[in-house]
Amino acid sequence: MRIIGVIYMRVVVIGSGIVGSSAAYECAKAGADVIVLEAGRIAGGTSAVSFAWTNATTKRPRPYFDLNVSGMRAHLELRRDFGAAPWFTQTGSFDWRTVPETMDDYFENFRQMREWGYGVDWIDKKRVAEMEPDIDVCAFGDCPISYYPEEGWVDPVLYSAWLLRAAKERWGAQVKIGLRVTEIETDGGRVRAVRTADGERYATDAVVNCTGGWSSERLGDAQGIPLSSTIGVLAITPPIALTLRSQLHADDLDLRPDGAGRIMIHKVSVDMTFKKPETLSPIGDEAATLLEAASRVLPSLRSAGVEAIRTTVRPFPEDGYTCAGAMPDIAGHYMAVTHSGVTIAPQLGKVVADEVVRGKIHEEMETFRPQRFFQAHTQRAAAHV
Repeated sequence: MRIIGVIYMRVVVIGSGIVGSSAAYECAKAGADVIVLEAGRIAGGTSAVSFAWTNATTKRPRPYFDLNVSGMRAHLELRRDFGAAPWFTQTGSFDWRTVPETMDDYFENFRQMREWGYGVDWIDKKRVAEMEPDIDVCAFGDCPISYYPEEGWVDPVLYSAWLLRAAKERWGAQVKIGLRVTEIETDGGRVRAVRTADGERYATDAVVNCTGGWSSERLGDAQGIPLSSTIGVLAITPPIALTLRSQLHADDLDLRPDGAGRIMIHKVSVDMTFKKPETLSPIGDEAATLLEAASRVLPSLRSAGVEAIRTTVRPFPEDGYTCAGAMPDIAGHYMAVTHSGVTIAPQLGKVVADEVVRGKIHEEMETFRPQRFFQAHTQRAAAHV
């Protein structure tokens, strides 16, 4: 970590989801005068429709794996910071595959995770049945089952609410909702202020863009980053009399408890049928597909139905990896966008505070800087001249 120098500054954070609230909390904690500007409601974007799985499995190459592991550790540190974490559940994950074509990748991932020191072990069906009696172990067939004891999930909306409340009460941060930022105002190549759609102007020394799936948008002179975002679909059941505590991951199916007896269902193949967010019916075809797949593993769901089904934009920077760092064109404009926001948010918040407020540069983040996109675009443009 390289120390540049410590300066006091005003920071505007755009977006109040799990990444924005983390950045606001840590920047306020570091001594900045923080204002959060949110176009809608707190954590009302992607954070509100997320499977919210904290993990580092399959996260390659190594720098991306390490960043996700740091995020998992930062969740535990944050729990100590608050004395409790009602937004965080850490009860482990079961993972198995039934499609022969995916087995080589499955075994290679297990080997790689073990080699890198990640917590994973093989587990037999008898032990699964003892730990989670609601699971129909026949769904496993003869497939090997892996268990990840350190994985968990987050309620991103609760997380954001608690962190923003602490930022306000402990360090005087301001949170303003219903204010859409339309322009980052600059002078001499440096951020000076942001303007909102209602004409308000907020003078600032730095802007942290945490707008997720909207971070490709240009804000006045400030350009965004290229995205290749996808659509996510989640179904939630009514309360069911289950004792399930762990997450379940099978082929392209993901299941977990969602509080008050509800079960959250996700299936990648359903995501892939959408090109934009849509309003779906809990008695529609997508809901039926998700419920049928989940019921093979949790038979109690067969007569449950779906209470709600939602779609959202899942933010992916163009190359699929986290984008965090100073934008190359304007001093004081910092980007923080990632598909792995739930896992790495508390660590990313610390990185933002260190780099923006304390002047401490995280060398391990060099892989993830926004500059990589603009270098690639410049090279492609030059090749066509």
